[in-house]
Amino acid sequence: MISVCMATYNGEKYLAEQVKSILPQLGDGDELIVSDDGSTDNTIKILESFNDKKIKIYYHDKKSVKVPFLLSSKIANKFYFMARNFEDALTKAEGDYIFLSDQDDVWMPDKVKKILPYLKEDKLVISDAWIVDSNLERIDKLSKYRVYKKGFLANICIRGGAPQGCVCAFTKNIKDFVLPIPKNALTHDYWTSLLSELKFSSVYIPEQLVLYRRHSFAVSHTERSFHSYIYIFIYRMLMLYECLKRYYFRK
Repeated sequence: MISVCMATYNGEKYLAEQVKSILPQLGDGDELIVSDDGSTDNTIKILESFNDKKIKIYYHDKKSVKVPFLLSSKIANKFYFMARNFEDALTKAEGDYIFLSDQDDVWMPDKVKKILPYLKEDKLVISDAWIVDSNLERIDKLSKYRVYKKGFLANICIRGGAPQGCVCAFTKNIKDFVLPIPKNALTHDYWTSLLSELKFSSVYIPEQLVLYRRHSFAVSHTERSFHSYIYIFIYRMLMLYECLKRYYFRK
């Protein structure tokens, strides 16, 4: 069983296009889990208009999220809320194979087919993607900016090494190990990649299986570069602590 986990928030402009690229790749027993962060536009209506039992909509309580003082900043808060929304989707997922999805991208038609064979073992599977504009015109390859690095130390020490969540898939065992996401984790994808490298393994597919849309409404991960080196150092030390605690003390 496949679970696609999507976090939504006011995504009406591109959402239908993304859902249309996902549903044909799912079987009758699969699911598209959507956790919505209180959208005030037509996001929910668009999802309901598909009238597809594979789409399961949940409502995330955004008001209950409190950003830790050490992590709080205008930029960081956006990532933190999104991570909690994705966490909510992951907790609802019942599949053996988990795919992460943004609300505004487009999947290539053979994305699931090409990734599934690698998930027969507990691995984090990462693919490349095309960076595209709002009209899906190709700009560049994601791998030019987010270089895949294998191993825990490489990902905890080197800036910009973690993969984008939208190009990631993993097994239920990995999902169960990364949940719950600790309060000190700013992003769900960085946390997942670190734990996957520490306890499991990863594999990289150098093929563009996602059209990764960059537009004025996107929460772009390039914004992380505006944080100071002191902030980044503190955050990475927090992540090191959380990872080792999860690895050694998780029952």
